[in-house]
Amino acid sequence: MQPIDLHIHTSFSDGKFQPEEIIQLANKAGMWGVGITDHDSINGIEPAIEAGNKIGIEVIPGIEFSTLFNGKEVHILGYFIDYNNKNLLEFISQMKINRLIRLKSMIEKLNSLRLKIDINDVLDLFNGDISYGRPHLAIAMLKKGLVKNYFEAFIKYIGDSRPACVVKENPPTSDVLKLIDDCGGLSFVAHPGKYINDSDVYSLINEGLDGIEIIHPSHTAAMTKHYLSVASEYFLLQTGGSDFHGIVQQDFDNFGKFHVTAKEVNEMKVRLH
Repeated sequence: MQPIDLHIHTSFSDGKFQPEEIIQLANKAGMWGVGITDHDSINGIEPAIEAGNKIGIEVIPGIEFSTLFNGKEVHILGYFIDYNNKNLLEFISQMKINRLIRLKSMIEKLNSLRLKIDINDVLDLFNGDISYGRPHLAIAMLKKGLVKNYFEAFIKYIGDSRPACVVKENPPTSDVLKLIDDCGGLSFVAHPGKYINDSDVYSLINEGLDGIEIIHPSHTAAMTKHYLSVASEYFLLQTGGSDFHGIVQQDFDNFGKFHVTAKEVNEMKVRLH
């Protein structure tokens, strides 16, 4: 078996480790390859490819987009994208602007709750060319002593429906599917068992989805079996991975355990031609 984890986040989105460190972790775990799928960012791809080439680990260029579908947030993974595509880079640039606007809005809400923090408290902690999200704000809040731990920031303040949360403005799923296709890539619905029903999955298939993320820590054995059946019925491709961020112990427990193999990746490559 040649294990490949196709769902990994780096420090260019909400992961803890730099791309080069991810490659070293993958090597230690006996991985044959990895997919770098940062949120709204392609900046981790080239460093990972360079590091992978040095030790013989294949890196599949990917990305994870948050999209709006039937009134809910649905995550779409793109693989084998042309990450230098002009339209893709422009799209990502706008997404990063939207993320910063959201971050500022959440900080304003925290200030109204008498929690003293400003945008520079977040920006100064990280590389500037990343996709900022709630995890970055949570880390800054912890550094400022506003919360006792990372999770308290979400539980009390910035988690869904909490007083300082600002809902992310996401692009329509159809726009993202077209963008991935225009970049020569393949589109997959990420961890569908977490948040969408079968009706939505079938609607996404009709929108032109290429595949489903079958293997994911949030999926039960029954879910995995079900999505395998759906993929087989509709001749869809399969992906899977640990959704590694490197922040909590569970990430490390899952790394190396949730993956696909060279077989699934080769089937993707065939579909590209």
